[in-house]
Amino acid sequence: MAKAVLKSQRVKPVGYLQKDIYLEKETQQTTMPSPTHDTFHQLSTFLQEQSTQRGFKRVVVGLSGGLDSAVVALLCHGVFKQNCHALIMPALTSNPQSQDHALLLCKRFNIPFSLAPIQDHHQLFKHNHPQANLTRQGNFCARMRMICLYDYSLAHQALVVGTSNKSERMLGYGTIFGDLACAINPIGDLFKTQVYELARMLEVPQEILEKKPSADFYIGQSDEADLGFSYAQIDPLLFEISQRWAHADQIDCALLVQLGYDPLLVAKMVGRVQHNAFKLEPPLICVL
Repeated sequence: MAKAVLKSQRVKPVGYLQKDIYLEKETQQTTMPSPTHDTFHQLSTFLQEQSTQRGFKRVVVGLSGGLDSAVVALLCHGVFKQNCHALIMPALTSNPQSQDHALLLCKRFNIPFSLAPIQDHHQLFKHNHPQANLTRQGNFCARMRMICLYDYSLAHQALVVGTSNKSERMLGYGTIFGDLACAINPIGDLFKTQVYELARMLEVPQEILEKKPSADFYIGQSDEADLGFSYAQIDPLLFEISQRWAHADQIDCALLVQLGYDPLLVAKMVGRVQHNAFKLEPPLICVL
């Protein structure tokens, strides 16, 4: 894979800059590269080096039964073997199929796992906040899962590995201090469609590959219904943005339309990118 997509050993500035040369004046669409075996090697090296630098020999992954966490679990298992542990944490509104798929992955690849249901916590939240809609409940559950992961981390000296892809991160399609939280993230610079390709290389079960991407906030919820477009439509645009502009407020919508991207797609996705850019930034400190 081109270096523009994976620079895992370099700390990047806040924003979306991928290349050292700006492409604002280019008048053709850029092409998103596909993962290769070199990508797999880079990700594995990243996991090994970053865990060692932080003093950890074990890792823990929140396994939802979806594609992203399946890929991360397999990457981690390939590096850490039995020192990779998966936590499966269903909520009241989780699709039962999600747990089935998480268990399928663990049993097929012999990944150590624990079931850590959060239904009781979810029920208590609903009792205390009867007016909370499904989004609030989903955010609560995402943060409760991260509490469980970091508690496991402390109890077992295991580094928390994240599972959010670059499409989600750029769009802000995640929960701050929930699923976006982690110590390291091997797939955070891969767009969703690239993660699909990597999943096929890793032989992720078809049941997981074929189902609709979902945050599993409630049964029937899907990413693409929430976003209004498929990842096949969204990702080329997000990649284009990542190659041309370092920060969200620099994005030129007129240029994107001129390059041939659908105006409605541009308006919706750029709006999300700009509105949620703060989610990628660390907490701002007032320097005195």
